Amino acid sequence: MAANDAAPADALPVNEIGIADIKDALRQGYSDFMAQPSHLLFIALIYPIAGVLLARLTVSYNIFPLLFPLASGFALLGPFAAIGLYEISRRRELGMDTSWKHALDVVHSPGIGQIALLGALLTGVFLAWLFSAWIIYGWLMGDVPLDSLEGFMMPLLTTANGWTMIILGNALGLLFAILVFAMTVISFPLMLDRHVSMATAVKTSMAAVEKSPRGMLYWALTITALLVLGSLPVLVGLIIVMPILGHASWHLYRKVVPR
Repeated sequence: MAANDAAPADALPVNEIGIADIKDALRQGYSDFMAQPSHLLFIALIYPIAGVLLARLTVSYNIFPLLFPLASGFALLGPFAAIGLYEISRRRELGMDTSWKHALDVVHSPGIGQIALLGALLTGVFLAWLFSAWIIYGWLMGDVPLDSLEGFMMPLLTTANGWTMIILGNALGLLFAILVFAMTVISFPLMLDRHVSMATAVKTSMAAVEKSPRGMLYWALTITALLVLGSLPVLVGLIIVMPILGHASWHLYRKVVPR
């Protein structure tokens, strides 16, 4: 039986963390990035490329109401997409070779089945967010022609229904983001390191948020601020931001879960 199948579905013990721990995790994440920035840039190119393709798809098929949900909801998949970065940090921590090809070694991890399962769950949450955003649009602004982006933005910003859609959509998006953050803040590094089950990883992640609400809030706000900063211009900044956040997430996991 695989190690992750045998693991109990109970939360592991977690440490309380504070702002100082998060700052230190970011410093270590930056150190990992600077140690081998060339291959990390290669790995992180997926973020701006995928973002630009999504935006292009939205404009080409006149589904402007999904432009913001796609851009913001893309971050929901970030914890899963960064799995290769966790592996690089793990290998560097152990003094092993950290060339870019080893980012793909996660496919040989005993925990890959559970990692993929949680990744599929995140994909489902992402699709649920897009579906919810489309339902809200249809309810409040379904009669707005989608001939052009300008034709959509004008009623969005100048009508009561438009502002209602903005407020309601952002509130719902926040709920999705909080759910994903609580479920995954340390889940993927934990499954990669300990090969525990998805249930154990998610329960431990939620226990970590409950244990350190102030510290985790600071971490969530830091992620949000850096993602917004990295999205300018045209998501290009994510080439640097995403690797640093990915590596920092590994080091934050090390501080949260006792060895």
